[in-house]
Amino acid sequence: MLFGPVALCACATLSSMPIDDSAVDGRRFAVHGDLQTQVDSLARPLLAAGHTPGLVVGVLGPDGVMTTFGYGVTDTPQGLPIRGDTLFAVGSVSKGFIAEVAVVLVNKGVLRWDETLETLLPSTIPLSRDARKITLLQLVTHTSGLPRQTLSVEILTSFVHYLFTGDNFYRSLDDNQIMDDLAGFRRPARVEPRYSNLGYALLDYILQRRTGKKVNELLAENITGPLGLGHTGYDAGSLPGYARRAIGHAGDQPKFIRRGRTVPDWHFSSFMVGAAGLYTNADDLLVYARAHMRPTGYPALDAALRDSLTVRYDRPREAAALAWIVDDIGTQKITYQVGFIGGYSSYIGLDTRHNIAVVVLQNSFNWTNNIGHRLLLRMGEAEDEKARAAQSRPFTAP
Repeated sequence: MLFGPVALCACATLSSMPIDDSAVDGRRFAVHGDLQTQVDSLARPLLAAGHTPGLVVGVLGPDGVMTTFGYGVTDTPQGLPIRGDTLFAVGSVSKGFIAEVAVVLVNKGVLRWDETLETLLPSTIPLSRDARKITLLQLVTHTSGLPRQTLSVEILTSFVHYLFTGDNFYRSLDDNQIMDDLAGFRRPARVEPRYSNLGYALLDYILQRRTGKKVNELLAENITGPLGLGHTGYDAGSLPGYARRAIGHAGDQPKFIRRGRTVPDWHFSSFMVGAAGLYTNADDLLVYARAHMRPTGYPALDAALRDSLTVRYDRPREAAALAWIVDDIGTQKITYQVGFIGGYSSYIGLDTRHNIAVVVLQNSFNWTNNIGHRLLLRMGEAEDEKARAAQSRPFTAP
């Protein structure tokens, strides 16, 4: 059967990341310190406290300049230094890419947002009355009412095993079992964003069924190829730099593995590939972030990326765009995604008003990943401070 608000490995929110309002402190860093100093002040304490063996912080400035700051090592005890081109698994940040593939296909007329599972899935799959009404747009915005994953003996057993070993427990979402419980699905009484790996596994299935192509082909054709993201893909072993990738480590999870121990990579082969299987690096993610705010030279892709940031379910916290989340924090609006997967934590955040972005990748599973929010808030406040200072200067005629 499907289960409701219970989540095996994360809370039932969209972000799975606690938002700390104290992140607005130190906002005027343009006056009090340079970018390197600010990033150091946020990143180095994580290493000093043993929270992660390494991390990389990438920053896109308002002038379009991209800078990365690497800390720590890819592995312990004899790892390589973390750099901007170091590969990481990014977990659910993958969802942003596959959602934007869906946007491109909708804009091309291959799919429609209002199409329902009744037409998107084969007629041989039994669907409840509520399941038949789920739309493509609801899958992409996490508003379908589907739970995070199915509740079955297999997934519960796999989860317990994961707590002691770190092994992937989402295997049952990676094959045709994702369809098994749709016949009994009942939509919650309250319609609101509700994070669902199951919904994105269905999205993967639908994209492959409608186009006849695997998600790695769709990603290359529609996103990574046009943007020149040569270090981003689902087949990690084929990516440049794989041999020196960041190795995942236990952190807040798995509960019964000591923090700092290495944990296994998670591998997917079917319907969870697009939802959680992406490997990439900070350099590529900064290019990807910039493409959402500056022209890429591909008008159709520009339109799709802008559309992906449009809020479809509005609220002050965790407003739902297309895989992206939008929060009002302090005086700033941040559009972001987070990912947590076997030994890794990832963050990508945009401030579209100031055309700035921050990427944070850790090779440890840590729920708290507020560096990105804190840095974006400080940068946004600094830009506002500059604007206020410019307005207050007396006008001098030429």
